[in-house]
Amino acid sequence: MVEMVFALLLLQDHKIVEHRYHESLSNCLKAKRYAMKDRSSKDRVVFKCIQSKANIEIYMGEKKITSLILEW
Repeated sequence: MVEMVFALLLLQDHKIVEHRYHESLSNCLKAKRYAMKDRSSKDRVVFKCIQSKANIEIYMGEKKITSLILEW
């Protein structure tokens, strides 16, 4: 099913490595701050919160992003 979601993206060398579903922008930003704590200054990793359409599946009661639908 397709929904509008907030996703925390892990970008490395301008490519999406991982994406995580979050219910709200505030939850996404909170997770981003938590992830930034463990990052060293040498890493070329960027975390970014976006709102986008995504294909969603519900697995064991939790929503998961199967793929993002990025519109430019």
